[in-house]
Amino acid sequence: MTKAELVNAIAREADLTKAQAGKALDATVNAISEALKQGDKITIVGFGTFSVGERAARVGKNPQTGERLEIKASKVPKFKAGKLLKDSVN
Repeated sequence: MTKAELVNAIAREADLTKAQAGKALDATVNAISEALKQGDKITIVGFGTFSVGERAARVGKNPQTGERLEIKASKVPKFKAGKLLKDSVN
């Protein structure tokens, strides 16, 4: 599903215009992104939990040359699906 298809589905379900649904989706994504930047955890009951995970520094290998390289530690977004979401997929 593309963003445009998601906006159409939100507009249809919530009885909004496509423009309003697009703004609502953008606002939701921005709010989640900002919260994750600050290290917060976002829980939407039944849907899932967004959080920030830490990746340790490690040594990698360039597949073309075989050269070893240092990969820096980083923070990555994580999502754990909630029970209702898991059950709806099965």
